[in-house]
Amino acid sequence: MINKLSSLLNAANISLTDQQKQQLVGYVELLHKWNKAYNLTSVRDPQQMLVRHILDSVVVEPHLQGERFIDVGTGPGLPGIPLAIVRPQSHFTLLDSLGKRVRFLRQVQHELGLTNVTPVQSRVEEFPSEPPFDGVISRAFASLEDMLNWCHHLPSPEGRFYALKGVRPDDEIAALPAGFTVEKIQPLQVPELDGERHLVVITRQ
Repeated sequence: MINKLSSLLNAANISLTDQQKQQLVGYVELLHKWNKAYNLTSVRDPQQMLVRHILDSVVVEPHLQGERFIDVGTGPGLPGIPLAIVRPQSHFTLLDSLGKRVRFLRQVQHELGLTNVTPVQSRVEEFPSEPPFDGVISRAFASLEDMLNWCHHLPSPEGRFYALKGVRPDDEIAALPAGFTVEKIQPLQVPELDGERHLVVITRQ
């Protein structure tokens, strides 16, 4: 699996250490193992997980600004775990409301030796933001409007919202709540992935 990951990273022009690659593969192996009992993802094939979960997450890393991030509705740790592995200088709070997912995340944290993640079981609107975050990240979590309404208290005044989307969500962008503006819409290239991917970066006005 490490060879497959290496070829995908090369195709995406992403350079990682051997240890980072081992951690990413270790995460896929844990996801595959726990998925049978916990139903963490609809993707069953580890090779497909490399494309649809790992690469789909790490291509976002160059566009993040800051050091403290929160991944809301992280599920089994996506994109937070892969991002924490490829961005060891930053810290990621992994927020999910389901206990079984948070138990899985704590196991991943323990087995991979990740010191820069904090799994938390909470509803996002009830989670205090002290100190506030540089970035709020979500992947397949909610519409942009819902994301901003539920997460508006989490970033610092200069902080950003990072929404990982499939096709460019023009309808959602048109419905942004007052006080927010789109900083950029970044098309993402994910090797071997069918369909479009976009990163929508939103700031406060």
